[in-house]
Amino acid sequence: MYTPSQLDVRRFFCATYRQWQAGAALDPMQKLAQPWVAEHPEYFAELADEATALALEYRVEDGQTNPFLHLAMHLSISEQVSIDQPSGIRQALELLAARLGSLHEAHHVAMEALGEMIWTSQRSGLPPDGHAYLEAVRRAATR
Repeated sequence: MYTPSQLDVRRFFCATYRQWQAGAALDPMQKLAQPWVAEHPEYFAELADEATALALEYRVEDGQTNPFLHLAMHLSISEQVSIDQPSGIRQALELLAARLGSLHEAHHVAMEALGEMIWTSQRSGLPPDGHAYLEAVRRAATR
């Protein structure tokens, strides 16, 4: 299993942006990430300057959004949906997207649930609860 570092993730998204803007070929993972990059023009300046992107710190307490974490969560959810893992996430996200009228907004709701699952796991020392995550997305899809 490959576990990229924070710098690897930043390099990946900067390279994806750079290659997409240049009209260059994208590898399969970049092809999955590129639509999410395109959905976030507010991140283009940071993605265009890799040296600065590698040095920046994003602090929640300073009210900063980490564009690389945000894009990585979009990518994670896309991967989950593509393999339907946890089982049922594809249907739940499709229902949520239909309810909201936007796949992008459905991802943002799922991100909240994914973040909560990770936070709870870290706080409790227990493995991530994929069932609780899936149920949170399902609840959002059916409210």
